[in-house]
Amino acid sequence: MKEEKREIYTDTFASYVFTDSVMRERLSEEVYKEYRKTVDEGSELSSKAADEIADAMMQWALEKGATHYTHWFQPLTGFTAEKHDAFLIPAGNGKAINEFSHKALIKGEPDASSFPSGGLRSTFEARGYTAWDCSSPVFLKHDKAGVTLCIPTAFCSYNGLALDKKTPLLKSAEAINKQALRILRLFGNRTTKKVIANAGAEQEYFLIDRDLYNKRQDLQITGRTLFGARPPKAQEMDDHYFGTLKERVSCFMRELDEELWKMGVYAKTEHNEAAPAQHELAPVFTDVNVATDHNQLIMETLKRVALHHNFACILHEKPFEGVNGSGKHNNWSLSTDDGINLLDPGKTSEDNAQFLLFLCAVMKAVDEFPGLLRASAASAGNEHRLGGFEAPPAVISMFLGEQLTEILNRIERGEHTEPTSKSKLEIPVAAIPNLSTDSTDRNRTSPFAFTGNKFEFRMVGSSASIAGPNTVINTIVAHELKLFADELEQASDFHAALQKLLMRTIREHKRIIFNGNGYSDEWIRRAEAQGFPNIANSVDAYREYIKEEAIHVFEEQHVYTKEELEARYEIKMSKYSKTIGIEARTALQMAKRQILPACIEFSTRLAQNVRALEKLVSTEALRPRSEFLNRYLLLVNSLEESIYQLEEKIAEIQNHDLDFYEEAVLCRDGVLPIMNEMRKYADALETMTDQEVWPMPTYSDLIL
Repeated sequence: MKEEKREIYTDTFASYVFTDSVMRERLSEEVYKEYRKTVDEGSELSSKAADEIADAMMQWALEKGATHYTHWFQPLTGFTAEKHDAFLIPAGNGKAINEFSHKALIKGEPDASSFPSGGLRSTFEARGYTAWDCSSPVFLKHDKAGVTLCIPTAFCSYNGLALDKKTPLLKSAEAINKQALRILRLFGNRTTKKVIANAGAEQEYFLIDRDLYNKRQDLQITGRTLFGARPPKAQEMDDHYFGTLKERVSCFMRELDEELWKMGVYAKTEHNEAAPAQHELAPVFTDVNVATDHNQLIMETLKRVALHHNFACILHEKPFEGVNGSGKHNNWSLSTDDGINLLDPGKTSEDNAQFLLFLCAVMKAVDEFPGLLRASAASAGNEHRLGGFEAPPAVISMFLGEQLTEILNRIERGEHTEPTSKSKLEIPVAAIPNLSTDSTDRNRTSPFAFTGNKFEFRMVGSSASIAGPNTVINTIVAHELKLFADELEQASDFHAALQKLLMRTIREHKRIIFNGNGYSDEWIRRAEAQGFPNIANSVDAYREYIKEEAIHVFEEQHVYTKEELEARYEIKMSKYSKTIGIEARTALQMAKRQILPACIEFSTRLAQNVRALEKLVSTEALRPRSEFLNRYLLLVNSLEESIYQLEEKIAEIQNHDLDFYEEAVLCRDGVLPIMNEMRKYADALETMTDQEVWPMPTYSDLIL
C-alpha cells in the first residue's frame, strides 16, 4: 500500500501544470524551440507559434475538465486577482465551440479602475493590461466550482507603468542576471548563459477551529485578535514546537501537500511551530519568480484546504497578543543555469575568490541599503512582531558566523597564505576550500543571516508577498555587482584589482556584520554608535522608498521609475491607515456592543450579590468582595472612557483633509495608543468576568 501511495504522489506531481515536458509532447519541434528561446533569451514569440501553444494549452486544460481560463496576476493589493472567461464561444445555429487564441493567451484587459495605483492612472480610466509571463508555468486550479486554467501574467497600465508586483520582480531578476554575468566573465566563465536569483519562503500560519473563529469578529474582519487576555499556559513549556501533530492537523497537512504537489509546488517540510496552534510549511528552492507565484498559491491553498477540515487558517503576523507571531523566512541565493551556486564556497582559490566577491557584494548592499530592506518587510501587521523577542530586531545586521568573519578579517589585514592551485591570486582564499555548508549556526536573531550557501531574510511577514523583498534584494545586489564590474573591467591587472577591491569593501562595510544576539542591548548600542537606522514603524520605513539614493538605484537598474516608487509609497501609506482604521472601528464595535454590555451585566450581578450579603455578614467579611467590585467598576469606567477617546480620534481623522502621510502618522501616534489602552482594560476585565458572561471565545478556547 505504501509503495502504491508513493507512486500515486510521484505520478500526480505537477499533473495540474502545463509543464515543459507536456509542451514538448504537444507542440511541434519548431514551435517548442521558439518557445524555449523566448523563455531563455527573451526573444519575441511569433503569432503562429503563440497560436499553436494556445491551442495545445486549451486542449490539455479541456482534457483535465477546465471550462474557463484566467489571467492570474498580482496587483498592488498584495493578493492575487482573476477574471474568468469561458473557452466556449458561439458557433452559429445555436451551437458553440471551444476557442482560445494567441491574443487571449498573451494579453488580457481586466478593468483596472478599482485596483490601487498610487496615482499611476486615473480612477475613471478603466484600462489595464495583463501580459503572459511565459517564464512561470501555466497551471490549473481545481475546486468545488470546477477547473480553471490559470495563466501567470504581469499587469501594467495603459501607459506601460507597472501596476503589479511581478513586473518589478522580473526586472530585478534580469538586472542581477546582467550584472552577475559580467562578474563571471571576468573570472573566465564563458559557458554560463544566465544567473538566476532563487528563493524559498518558509510559510508560518495558525489553524483555529472555524466554529470558534466565527464567534470572533476581530479575527474575521482584521485577521488578529484586538482583545484577549494571555492564557494560563501559552508556549512557556516549549512543548508545541516540533511536537507530535494532532491527527486533525496531520490530515489537513496531508491534503495540503497533495493539492500543492498537483500544482507543481515543492511542499517539502511541515511541523508545529513555537506558538500553540501555529505551524510551518517550507518548500524546495526555485527561481524567485516561480517561488513568488508558488508562495501565493500556498497562501491561497492553506485557506481553502483549512475549510475542508473545519479550520480557519490565519496568516496575520500577530493574531494573538503575548504569543509568538508568524513570519516568512525568505531564503535567497544566486545560481547559474549550469548548476553553480554562487554563494557556495568552492574547491579552488579562484572559486573562492569568486564566492568572496559575491559575498562582499551582498554585504555592501545590506550595509548601504538597510532602510530599503526594512521597508520591504514593513506592514501594519508585521509592526506588532518585529523588534519583539520572537522576530529579528528592526535594526538591520548581517550574520556570517565566526569562521567566515575571521576569513574576511584576514583578507582585510592582507594576511597571505599559499594558494592551493597555480592561481595568481594573493588573497588568503586558500584557507576556505573545506568550508562546509554547515560552518555557520543559524542565528535566529539576525535579520539577514548567511546559512551556508544562501541568505535568510527573516523579517518578512507571514501574510506578505515575497515579491517586494526579493525585488529589493535583487536590485541592491545588482547595483553593487555593477560597481564591482565597472571597476574590475577597467583594471590592467585583474587579480591585483580584485584583491584591492575585496580589502576595501571589507574594511568599509564589515560593520554590518554582527554574529551575536540581535536582541541584546549590546547590538542596539553598537548600531546607534555607528549610525545604523533603527526604523521602529512602517510609516517611517515606507519613506525609504522615496529617498534620492533609493530612486537612483531602482532607476539605474531599470526596476522602478521614480513615478512607480512614489506610487508604491502612497499605496503603502494608504493601506497602513486603512488597516488601522478598520481595526479601530472593529474594536469600537466589539467594545460597545459585546464587551461593555457583558461587563455591565456582570457588575450588576456582583452589586446585587454584595447588597444581598450586607444583611448576612459583617462589613469586614464583605470587604474583599466590595473591593473586587470597586476594581471591576473602575476598569469598566476606564474602558468606557477609552471608547469615547477612540471615537473622537476617528472623527478627527474623518473630519480633517489629511494627505496619506498625515493620516498614517495620526493613525500610528493617535489611534493605536488608544486601542492599546482599550485593550488593556478589556483584557483585565476578561480575567475577572464569569466565563459564561464573557461574549467571545478566549485564548484558552482558541489556541489550547
